Amino acid sequence: MNFFRLVLLSLTLIPCTLFAQHSAIDKKVDSLLSLMTLEEKVGQLNQLSSDFAATGPITKDGDKQDRVRQGKIGSYLNVTGAARTRSLQEIAMQSRLRIPLLFAQDVIHGYRTIFPIPLAEAASWDLAAMEQTARIAAVEAAASGIHWTFAPMVDIARDPRWGRVMEGAGEDSYLASLIAAARVKGFQGKGIGNTDAVMACAKHFAAYGAAEGGRDYNSVDMSVRKLYEVYLPPFKAAKEAGVASFMNSFNDLNGVPATGSSFLQRKILKGDWGFKGIVVSDWGSVGEMVNHGYAADLKDAARIAMNAGSDMDMESRAYVAHLVELVKDKKIDTVQLNDAVKRVLYKKFELGLFEDPYRFSDEKREQAVWNNPAHLQVAREMARKSIVLLKNDKFTPGNQPLLPLHSGSKKKIALIGPLVKAIGDNNGFWSYSWPDDSTRVVSLWQGFINKLGNANSLTYAKGCEITGSDTTGFTAARKTAREADLIILSIGESAIMSGEAKSRSQLQLPGVQEQLVKEMVATGKPVIVLISAGRPLVFNWIADHVPAIVYTWWLGTQAGNAIADVLFGDYNPSGKLPITFPRSEGQIPIYYNYLSTGRPFKSDTDNTYVTAYTDLPNSPRYVFGYGLSYTSFQYSSVQLSANTLSKGQSMQARVTVTNTGNYAGEEVVQLYLQDVVGSIVRPERELKAFEKIRLNPGESREVIFTLDPTALSFFNEKLELVAEPGLFHVYIGGNSQATQKASFTLL
Repeated sequence: MNFFRLVLLSLTLIPCTLFAQHSAIDKKVDSLLSLMTLEEKVGQLNQLSSDFAATGPITKDGDKQDRVRQGKIGSYLNVTGAARTRSLQEIAMQSRLRIPLLFAQDVIHGYRTIFPIPLAEAASWDLAAMEQTARIAAVEAAASGIHWTFAPMVDIARDPRWGRVMEGAGEDSYLASLIAAARVKGFQGKGIGNTDAVMACAKHFAAYGAAEGGRDYNSVDMSVRKLYEVYLPPFKAAKEAGVASFMNSFNDLNGVPATGSSFLQRKILKGDWGFKGIVVSDWGSVGEMVNHGYAADLKDAARIAMNAGSDMDMESRAYVAHLVELVKDKKIDTVQLNDAVKRVLYKKFELGLFEDPYRFSDEKREQAVWNNPAHLQVAREMARKSIVLLKNDKFTPGNQPLLPLHSGSKKKIALIGPLVKAIGDNNGFWSYSWPDDSTRVVSLWQGFINKLGNANSLTYAKGCEITGSDTTGFTAARKTAREADLIILSIGESAIMSGEAKSRSQLQLPGVQEQLVKEMVATGKPVIVLISAGRPLVFNWIADHVPAIVYTWWLGTQAGNAIADVLFGDYNPSGKLPITFPRSEGQIPIYYNYLSTGRPFKSDTDNTYVTAYTDLPNSPRYVFGYGLSYTSFQYSSVQLSANTLSKGQSMQARVTVTNTGNYAGEEVVQLYLQDVVGSIVRPERELKAFEKIRLNPGESREVIFTLDPTALSFFNEKLELVAEPGLFHVYIGGNSQATQKASFTLL
């Protein structure tokens, strides 16, 4: 059954007792609201950061604790730890109405236990695993007094120059929608109010991932139909999954800053979708409408944002400074103000904070989850699932693929590169640094020692830094390589090179790392390259000349152990790319589901008067959905349950997958659909279903997909969701270039 239909069905089954509970909370909210002064109402819509561990520019503006006592702060971000949150909550209990604070934090891919960056997790195509890592992150964060995480980021990103690509699920709306729902469910667990759950936040609303030039905070200009079809589905999926909050995006959309867009917030989100939770600005985005030239000053920005439907002001101080006056001057309707306040108060009641404001600030529970070994095991498993094997060619002598290695071999291994002994970089951007990271985070070097039992067969040379032009370390690297039987190079970005405000115009390996690889290949020894990064990089020479390439992203606390597990064959890699890897920045934006054109591309060798480059192949370096295994999989022809389909009906597509190799392994079986003729030009193909299966050597399994009317539908020129009669092609295989094909006609 289609995911969105499941969500709608589940909503009809909610017991009456839950509605009664909601009604009771509504009554409590209304009662409290009637007691509040205008100033106290506005205070609930003001979110400030603490003065440590900030995720934006700090503004020092007097005694924040006194503002809490006055009821002028409704929420804090960047306050962590049960003791700290309790102490601030105690101050909130000194306010006139004793309204508790909300504590929010960017828990993006783990709190105490750091999991792979979200883009890496997306490469697992394992929804249950992603839900589990979000669940653990919530357990750890909630035990430290956190009520609210600003995750998941569900922005579609087709431009890897944009640094925040690392924070999302890649380029595909269907895959990203399922991941968005899984992560919301993980964060919120059995429901808001349980002390092992946190409120999730779908961000950034909307189309932030389409910033022009891949430049963070930049403008977005697109058709409304494209917005609905490509960029909004993951947000809708998060809403249907019950997400507690939405966050505005920094960008303007078609000339209107998202924070001031009534089209996004009042029409779509709160109107068409009926969202009842909190809409929070991003850091300072209310005030930044002045920089956009959309608001005359901070007061004007507050008026625009509130009227547009932005409930809470993060760090602009626009609401707390000007909303009272704007309401008194009738520039803001009291009904709109009260609606925003109700949304905030409702969540505080739902969290149980009025019954016990300290229920999340439990130091005993915090210590109990602090070093949970089960969490580390999940982190290791998730990291293994996230790794993508890009290349594994045969290498002479022996004429066998380089991977997997054998832990019992007496071969001497040279571990070379600037990331071999890296610690903090393994956690990637948007992660926490703890005092014991030096022993808790597993480096590649330590992972190999853990795997082999000692370092007797290992040698090491750094070779070079991640950035810079210094090649003096090459001499030691060459000497180390010559004395070894096998070279493993660990290269890539540093953790701070992908993330917010980390846009890059060039995606080649920084510094002299590629030159180091060339030096190692020149030794004639077998070379395996590991690339750690937060985004797709361009590494054409390596792709052409190195026999084995493994994309290791940033894998978190258990990175080194997970990489060793994969390289030594204790785990057969199963990751598939959730985003297209370009050959050159000149191909960007690049994605698999491009629209058909009047002069379609033919081949990389025939580029005359077609949509192609004269100096570069059209094809990417690695396509969406691509990823190798130590085994091989064979697909049968695609069988459909019917050749024609009536509107409103469903059909089945079947394929048999056989493990034809020597290792047990997992395969992500992917189904793509092409609507051949439509009233709107349709993509060449679109992902509509997938299933991850595990097969032993020689084992076969039939995989059955159901195509329902939702899979055949698209937004037409009038923004109507329609399924039009005509011919459809079905492709099933191991990546977006699947060739097994069958066709049917929708009547």
